[in-house]
Amino acid sequence: MTDLSFTCTSVRADRYAAGPTLVFRLRITAADDDARVHAIALRCQIRIEPARRGYDPDEAAALADLFGERSRWGSTLQPLQFAQVSLVVPGFTGETEVDLPVPCTYDMDVAASRYFQALRDGEVPLLMLFSGTVFAGAGGFRVEPVPWDKEAPYRMPVPVWQEMREAHFPGCGWLRLPRETLDALLAFRSRRALPSWEAAVEALLASADAAEPAPRARVFPGAAARHATERTAP
Repeated sequence: MTDLSFTCTSVRADRYAAGPTLVFRLRITAADDDARVHAIALRCQIRIEPARRGYDPDEAAALADLFGERSRWGSTLQPLQFAQVSLVVPGFTGETEVDLPVPCTYDMDVAASRYFQALRDGEVPLLMLFSGTVFAGAGGFRVEPVPWDKEAPYRMPVPVWQEMREAHFPGCGWLRLPRETLDALLAFRSRRALPSWEAAVEALLASADAAEPAPRARVFPGAAARHATERTAP
């Protein structure tokens, strides 16, 4: 069986893709330098391993909806599924490098997107798990599986994700809402003759702020007694 190893050497944002896309650079190496590989039908599952990095207070607060309070992270900081992609690797002898395009989403209902959005800087700890079929052999070819234990850790710089996001959603993001909610928001926008969806949401937020009761002043017992004494003193 052809013994292959996989290494991720870099990642970049594809600024010219039709949708948000990250491109990972893979190096595939055969243990035997003379081993002939005709092709690989490769599958790659990419997971986020959040326990393999630290988080500042702002990041921890932004991740509360995914992992709960920080005191519980010992049990809740579990891996997140990021992507699952396929690639046909052309033939090579010994070693080759290929690009692995990974389509991404900025849908904030997706756990991986919320995780990326919460990070300010640093790196994202990823684990790439490989499987698939290898077509190898010198005088003909053999069909072999890619063993399930083939994997490659990689720490993706957070600015790469931010660059990709800004290339396709500059300065903004988007939310997915039920059709009934969109219809109600459109009716609200029409009644107010608001020029944009942004203006409609800002008007709703302003209405909600205005409707909130003002916070009651806190009166401490000692201060209240002192105030009463001052008023009744001759």
